[in-house]
Amino acid sequence: MQVNIKYFKRYFSLIKETLAGFSEDKIMKKSAALAYYTVFSLAPLLLIIMWTVSFFYGEDAIEGRVFNELTDIIGPSAAKQVQDIIQKISVSEKSGIAIIIGIGTLIIGSTTVFIEIQDSINSIWGVRAKPQKGLRKMIIDRMLSFSIVIGLGFLLIVSLIVSTVIELLSSYLLTIFPDTIAIVFTIINFGITFIVIAILFGVIFKFLPDAEIKWKHVRGGAIFTAILFIVGKYLIGLYMQFTAPESAYGAAGSIIIILLWIYYTSAILYFGAEFTKVYTKWTSGEILPSRFAVRVIQTEIEHDVHQQDDLKR
Repeated sequence: MQVNIKYFKRYFSLIKETLAGFSEDKIMKKSAALAYYTVFSLAPLLLIIMWTVSFFYGEDAIEGRVFNELTDIIGPSAAKQVQDIIQKISVSEKSGIAIIIGIGTLIIGSTTVFIEIQDSINSIWGVRAKPQKGLRKMIIDRMLSFSIVIGLGFLLIVSLIVSTVIELLSSYLLTIFPDTIAIVFTIINFGITFIVIAILFGVIFKFLPDAEIKWKHVRGGAIFTAILFIVGKYLIGLYMQFTAPESAYGAAGSIIIILLWIYYTSAILYFGAEFTKVYTKWTSGEILPSRFAVRVIQTEIEHDVHQQDDLKR
């Protein structure tokens, strides 16, 4: 019992320090900035992911799956708004130079959100890119961000394949074990979703910031953030259901819903980054700047009345 109390106090202190960092690093302000950028990046991001997946999976099937998920998260009208935007920016019916410009615009648009995430996590972890590495660093960041976008597509492919296999198995086994199998496959589906989300956060924490951090520290932060994300998704859904921002804001309601969902989800991501920083320190680890970055140390200097008088003379 004494050991359990000791561990409880330790984890309570860990969360307490994370909350202190959450406030000090102005996470809600960073979340608002990310929500703004993501509104412009969401359609290009989803379009490129769907293009990637459509090479392996039917285009209509993946589009239906993506918008079913969006409908569950942000509601039918907001999901329809995103769908309309994607259809308008599609470059499939264009030709020549228009396609090249369109694809370039899509790549820049889809990666901007990850550049913003990188900058915010850099700030949280106390690192910053070297200014003299300007153009080279910018190209590397865009390539890395685009790789993550493509990686999201492949994660979705794996998730879709596994989900399809589970659905086929469950359809067969339900005829034999009607009660038990439904519960078992629901748990398996939830487990797969959790693993995919944890991998996504792990990749973001490991590769996106200009920092070097060990996988064992990333793993703890990614799992914690995935738990927060799943719980937060449910709570945000309840909030949207009871506050009904769509009816309150009229024609702009769909955009407001998207902004609110991204805002709260961004706060969860950055809280996870804060937790990862504190967890790394608590487990005798260290977050070091990468070869393109430097450590940022904040120094607080108190107001000196005597020094101010000397300057006035």
